[in-house]
Amino acid sequence: MSRRHATALGGVGTGGGSDALDADVLVLGGGPAGTWAALAAATTGARVVLADKGFVGTSGAAAAGGNNLWYVPDEGDRRERAVRAREERGAHLTDRTWLRRLVAETWDRVGDLEAWGYPYPTDAAGRLRRSSLQGPEYMRLMRRQVLRAGVTVLDQSPAQRLVQDADGVVVGATGVHRQRGNAPWTVRAGAVVLATGGCAFLSGALGCNPDTGDGHLMAAELGAELSGMEFSSVYGMAPAFGAQTKGRMYQFATYYDGDRNPVDAAGFSGREVVARTLAAGSPVYARLDLAPPALREALRWSQPNFFLPYDKAGIDVFTDLFEVRLVLEGTVRGTGGLAVVGDGCETTVPGLYAAGDVASRELVTGAVSGGGSHNGAWAISSGTWAGTAAASFARRRGPAPRATTVPDEGRAGTGGSSSGRGTTVPREVIRDVQAEVIPLERNLFRTEHGLRGSLARLDVLWADAVPDLDASAEPVKAREAAAMVAHARWMYRAALARPESRVIHRRDDHPDLDERLTHRIRVGGLDEVWTRPEVPVREEERAS
Repeated sequence: MSRRHATALGGVGTGGGSDALDADVLVLGGGPAGTWAALAAATTGARVVLADKGFVGTSGAAAAGGNNLWYVPDEGDRRERAVRAREERGAHLTDRTWLRRLVAETWDRVGDLEAWGYPYPTDAAGRLRRSSLQGPEYMRLMRRQVLRAGVTVLDQSPAQRLVQDADGVVVGATGVHRQRGNAPWTVRAGAVVLATGGCAFLSGALGCNPDTGDGHLMAAELGAELSGMEFSSVYGMAPAFGAQTKGRMYQFATYYDGDRNPVDAAGFSGREVVARTLAAGSPVYARLDLAPPALREALRWSQPNFFLPYDKAGIDVFTDLFEVRLVLEGTVRGTGGLAVVGDGCETTVPGLYAAGDVASRELVTGAVSGGGSHNGAWAISSGTWAGTAAASFARRRGPAPRATTVPDEGRAGTGGSSSGRGTTVPREVIRDVQAEVIPLERNLFRTEHGLRGSLARLDVLWADAVPDLDASAEPVKAREAAAMVAHARWMYRAALARPESRVIHRRDDHPDLDERLTHRIRVGGLDEVWTRPEVPVREEERAS
């Protein structure tokens, strides 16, 4: 990889930003997917600008925690068995070709991390354990590599709108510098990679506050389609007093209700029982007493950030009862996002690519949560594919035309007038959309009656409140509010279009899986949200 002059603008301790920049590739979002995309594009010799809502290397879910990786060696038929196992778990909505690509690409890129100096631990035999990454070390390394590659980094500079040319090709974006009084910025580019993450609706899940669906809204305003949005009702378990939603340790838990009576919900399979107990209004307590004593120190070593909040509170999770709650993680740990329609993670809008959680992960996770492992592998691989493809697209098109800033008219969350001085307070809209998506009884345990009731209220929010959002003082918060309303409407329209229960999508009025619905569902639109089924996954395709 060539090393050029590193540039960071607009972030803490980096001075001011530039109002207008030119690039071959613009990457929006500075988590794993965005940094891998920026590196891949820069490796081709492209000029790359990376703009993030926070500080690249510290913002986002990965930087706050860490995850396992779908990391399978190419030995015998191990990869093929892993692919087939994922097909079964994903209820046959995956694509075998994409799964094979994912496991191969992830293996190679994890090797790059080792070459760059990631501090992998070793096992008892002295072999590197490369199947998991600690977020702070991982993202610190990725920031360093991005700057070494000569990428211009705009910290604390969230994008607000995408820009198209006369041919409908995406040729840049506009945004604001948060630490410069929301001063505007514009980047003209030959192609854009969206890596802005999923949407957790400001629920308080660890590291997920930047994930409000902004990228989905920007893309949908240009006509982009989404897929898998019904697979969005993912909740992570956390201590009642905290936001740490790392869930693997709870496989060792015994649960108790508010009267300290055991709840028949041991291990992962008991999550629904816990959820129904909480939805009924009872607190739930847990204790990790199913973990064998000989294993407990190893568990602490493997996931130290899980234990940190409990240790600070003086709780021994193996012997003490502690209260837990479920926190909405939406399409961060869910599956839905922008539809991917090409090997380079192209969206349905020319010049626009999607990587990481902003993209639908159905091709590699199906109807089951990508959790840490598959989503982590997807961020690495899709970022690499999208960055490479975007650079190639920009190179074929030549210099990007000098696009002008997209006018506010028709853009949700930009205010009720050209000045952006609407009368609706963004935080009130956020509160109203959270009331429709955070309660377990509305989002996790879905029914047609409940979905239609929520949609009626969300449609009113979109039609009446969103166009009048006051963007003058808090332009970022106004766009977040609009994006969350749009996201919720896509989720629930898609959920209505799937009258069955398929892994993470639960319909209490249709509790069984319906084989006739073994297809993906596209959704799109803003004022009028539409859905349509994709071509069903045929038996011969599954067996290919």
